[in-house]
Amino acid sequence: MARTDRHRAPADGVVGWHDWSVQPAERIEIDDLSRAEVHSLLDGHLADMHATSPRDSVHALDVAALAHPAVTVWTLWERDDVLGCAALKELSSTEGEIKSMRTSPSARGRGVATRLLTTVIEEARRRGYSRLNLETGTQEFFAPARRLYERHGFVPCAPFADYRPDPHSAFFTLTL
Repeated sequence: MARTDRHRAPADGVVGWHDWSVQPAERIEIDDLSRAEVHSLLDGHLADMHATSPRDSVHALDVAALAHPAVTVWTLWERDDVLGCAALKELSSTEGEIKSMRTSPSARGRGVATRLLTTVIEEARRRGYSRLNLETGTQEFFAPARRLYERHGFVPCAPFADYRPDPHSAFFTLTL
């Protein structure tokens, strides 16, 4: 979990914060999906999903689907380089689903996914969700993602929403 320090600004009384998990040259922002760098990152995500999973087992969203009003997308940037993205899809007023978790190949192993996952979990809590779900692959390619989710308290669950049992899909949930 990220360490957050809250303090009162002396002059205006506004409560500010510093998120120590984000490095000084990095920023996490809600993304409008308009930049070519983000499109390229998401295209790479879809290409990997199609290269590692059977066609009927690919549940990644393309840019058009991520632009739906029920989906919020965050990107993590280091100066002008996008290092990763994550999305939160509202399933109902009490549940959300993590979509499109992706770290650029050059940024893997630097904690990008952890920082984005923490952002999504914090937003799900802020929205008052009682549960946060996700689907990921069962292939070895997805083992790091499954370990990440388990480290953050996600546990295996049955298929949710419109998903059906699939030997190529692993389903996880986190009670908030």
